[in-house]
Amino acid sequence: MLLYNSVYQYGRAEYIVEKSRFIAHAMPVSSLEEAKAYAASVKEEYRDATHNVPAIIIGPKQEVQWASDDGEPSGTSGLPMLKMIAGEGLTNLAVVVTRYFGGIKLGTGGLARAYTAAARMGLDAAGRCSVMESMLLRYEFEYSYLSKLQNLAAEGRFELTDPEYSDVVRAGIRCLSEHEEEVRGIMTNLTSGQAKLLSEEKGIIRVRI
Repeated sequence: MLLYNSVYQYGRAEYIVEKSRFIAHAMPVSSLEEAKAYAASVKEEYRDATHNVPAIIIGPKQEVQWASDDGEPSGTSGLPMLKMIAGEGLTNLAVVVTRYFGGIKLGTGGLARAYTAAARMGLDAAGRCSVMESMLLRYEFEYSYLSKLQNLAAEGRFELTDPEYSDVVRAGIRCLSEHEEEVRGIMTNLTSGQAKLLSEEKGIIRVRI
């Protein structure tokens, strides 16, 4: 089941207009606290910059939206970035655009366009993804079934994770939640009911889009 769309990983991009240097940073996060801590870390790293403008969206339905102009004229940077990100249907991310002023004023419209363009480049660098509900089933089974399970995993039916090898194999099988019953059936049929389910845990999978 789709939970929400976000960025896949950290992304960084640079954009120069009228000698001003814009550096966009996009990061997936899971809470407002994490997002603000990330924005603060960027501001600390680039403390010599003229501005570090954050835009943050949190929640499956984009319930929390927050931005700051960080000294730029009101409404010319953080808010346009926020509107662009929200318009793309993304959430659970923080975008910070760092600006080194190049000596040429861009005007209010120019600032909005520059910050939005830089932010979009940061999103492109990070990549977009769908965050899906997943299930992790951990099984114990005989070695004779391992090759077939590896082949099925290579076909993309599920992901085989964290194998442990002793007198038997213990490994996790991660799949989308809607494929859980199919995976349980595969394990039952493949091993003639001999595979032992050790644990099960709900989680998430990030799928690039």
